[in-house]
Amino acid sequence: MASIVSWVIRGRRALLATALVFCFAPLATSSALAADPVRVGFALGLTGGNAPNGNQLLQALNIWRDDVNAKGGLLGRPVELVYYDDQTMPANDPGIYTKLIEVDKVDLLLGPYGTNLMAAALPVIIQHNMTTVSMLAVAVNRQFHYNQYFSMVPLGPDPVHAFSSGFFEIASSLKPKVKTVAILGADAEFGKNSTDGARDNAKAAGLTIVYDQLYPPPTTDFTPILRAVQATKPDIVFVASYPPDTVGIVHAAHEIGLKTKIFGGTMIGLLATPFKVQLGPLMNGILYHEDFVLAFNFPGSRDLLKRYQAVAKEKGGIDPLGYGFVPFGYAAGQVLQQAVEGTNSLDHQKLAEYMHGHTFSTVVGDVAFNADGEWVKARYVFSQWQHLTGNDLDQLQDPKHDVVVWPAAYKTGNLIFPYTEAQK
Repeated sequence: MASIVSWVIRGRRALLATALVFCFAPLATSSALAADPVRVGFALGLTGGNAPNGNQLLQALNIWRDDVNAKGGLLGRPVELVYYDDQTMPANDPGIYTKLIEVDKVDLLLGPYGTNLMAAALPVIIQHNMTTVSMLAVAVNRQFHYNQYFSMVPLGPDPVHAFSSGFFEIASSLKPKVKTVAILGADAEFGKNSTDGARDNAKAAGLTIVYDQLYPPPTTDFTPILRAVQATKPDIVFVASYPPDTVGIVHAAHEIGLKTKIFGGTMIGLLATPFKVQLGPLMNGILYHEDFVLAFNFPGSRDLLKRYQAVAKEKGGIDPLGYGFVPFGYAAGQVLQQAVEGTNSLDHQKLAEYMHGHTFSTVVGDVAFNADGEWVKARYVFSQWQHLTGNDLDQLQDPKHDVVVWPAAYKTGNLIFPYTEAQK
């Protein structure tokens, strides 16, 4: 098997990534795979804030590619991955996808990963009439309504409100009744989508919003912000934060001794194992959104995670568990694969029509898409970290500590509240 070839292209133009990794996948030696490859192009944040999650997705797609090639490839041709590091900078994605389409002339597209990045890339994809399956991007198509966009995120037909629905349903069930909420989020597409939904859900629950602010993405010191939140004395605090922000916010909450009944939200950093190891017991009491938990146990999911974990152990430097992201990267590939096989074609219009008309069997369960490319049926949970005493991986994998508290169908334990009690 040939080795992966990669190189870095550096340039000045803002629309092109300044550290692009161009990867040719190893080709299987089977004579059945002697034809020209089917080239699948995408961008991932392999450096920058999304790196802990982007590198998981890359390994998931490598495993998917190898699985497809072991079975003869797509249309009798090997699958080859062509990808670039967007450095978690949305300004890079339009140039990357232009290059993938016009210069690299890839056959198929995936991604990119993340709401902010997908929002930047989608106009280019629309301009070229291409089909893509994004990875964990929230409500990007609500303004475009582009019929060749599909989302690999399990939030259902109304992702803006679904993202925080469980949080506010739990809050509404508390006795004595909570009355006030503080809402905090990153001033970027993801943070805006999440806090827009949280704001509506809070009002629907009859809560008074006492703090509602977006912080600039470069923010590193969250202590003044959390002090301002604390000054409003909210009953609950909802946060929409990307990975590095999550760490800073949790540390700031601990530093000021945040006093509230519920603290959490859509805190993406709590899905990345390196950040969870770093935070350890500081996570106790936090109520947060999860898209995938082991309790789901869909066909192939546990085997995939075992294989990923073996790769992660061998390579080092990447998330050792992969729970929150690996299944969705692999499932995005499965949807693309099944559409190609179902249409016997690489025609993007035919692929989109097929994706709208069929249900796909994946490692994240059966997936069907609505007109905007969102899942027809949502499938996610809210969990709370409880009784962590250290920073070791064994505790982070123990369902006694990562407790699903919503919805009832997947519930493994009860919420500990107020937040200050869970911190003891």
